[in-house]
Amino acid sequence: MTIEMPLGVLVPCAMVLGAVIGSFLGAALVRLPDGRSVLTGRSACDTCDKELEPAELIPIVSWVMQGGKCRECGSAIDGWQLAAELGGAAIGAIAMGLSYFPVWAMLLGWQLLLLAMLDLRHMWLPRQLSALLAASGALFALVMGYWAEDVMVIVQSMVGGVFGFATLWLIGQAYQAWRGQEGIGGGDPPLLGAIGLWLGPLGVIHTLLVASLGGLAVAAVLHRAGKPISANTMLPLGTLLAVAAWPVFLWQGF
Repeated sequence: MTIEMPLGVLVPCAMVLGAVIGSFLGAALVRLPDGRSVLTGRSACDTCDKELEPAELIPIVSWVMQGGKCRECGSAIDGWQLAAELGGAAIGAIAMGLSYFPVWAMLLGWQLLLLAMLDLRHMWLPRQLSALLAASGALFALVMGYWAEDVMVIVQSMVGGVFGFATLWLIGQAYQAWRGQEGIGGGDPPLLGAIGLWLGPLGVIHTLLVASLGGLAVAAVLHRAGKPISANTMLPLGTLLAVAAWPVFLWQGF
């Protein structure tokens, strides 16, 4: 006997879970660049180092109730924390409402959210996180291949991983040979390779297309704002790839 729950119940539950995951991702965004563990140690104010009480750790709600400030010293709480919690909640809700594979969509979305924020804030894409994304993508392909009884699902995933990594690596090598300087960060090819394991070769192409359009849109906004744009302007490619890959997954499936 199976019990089916309505979306009106599942979506809010997914939002709450996503906000909790987002709170963890917000802590990781601060701790990982400093070499600190995200699994140990109490949460504390970044300014006065006061350990936070349980009532101060409720995702989104605590930020709103405290007016975005620490109750002890009155300093502003990092807005990235709220963004992570809201992003995590949105991923949970959208995945539950739109995806045929909501659990997998959430798993992919939350990993991409952390990578996107790390690259946007620190211009840093940890290889360990890309490796975790790749491992979960390979697992997804194995499960989907077994469920569909089609080995080509696994083959497409492997091809997508190689194609994604090789495409950006070759572009980076060509750019460096042409201009004599690095044009693509070392963390971008592994990220697109990991995305390829989730999406296959066609998904890699779609991700690159959407990310390129996103980059052009960002450049246009910067130009309109009076910021100088040149061939040397640095844009967080990893962020653009991560932001592009998730809607491609929702649209394309496996």
